[in-house]
Amino acid sequence: MDVISVAGKQAQLTIDENELLILNSALNEICNGISVPEFETRIGASKEDVCALLNDIGHILDNMMA
Repeated sequence: MDVISVAGKQAQLTIDENELLILNSALNEICNGISVPEFETRIGASKEDVCALLNDIGHILDNMMA
């Protein structure tokens, strides 16, 4: 992963396919594999937001592999 820029609460990054696969796997486990009591408190985001991020990463990976 390379940091392109950081401004306030936003960052621009370049992430390679392997890094995206790691994120995808971790988010998939959190959303679908294991039960996380007090999800939002422990993860810091709602399950819906995390699953939406998982979906977005999935689409990016699909485009990379096409």
